[in-house]
Amino acid sequence: MKARVTVMLKSGVLDPQGEAVRHALGSLGFQGVNGVRQGKVIELDLAETDAAKAEAAVKAMCDKLLANTVIESYRVEIL
Repeated sequence: MKARVTVMLKSGVLDPQGEAVRHALGSLGFQGVNGVRQGKVIELDLAETDAAKAEAAVKAMCDKLLANTVIESYRVEIL
């Protein structure tokens, strides 16, 4: 079973990488980009075959390692 985790900074947390991308896009002539938020995608290949158990395991992984839950939020998709 595969899982995809999308991790993003929580709203209100400064995103310097996103701001650098927004600035670079403007420098390249892409006007009208008012904001950019950058995150990460993590894909996991799991041995678990039960979707509910897989989702619970991946959420535990996020809480313990994959996301800094103080400043980041995450979304889990079981594929």
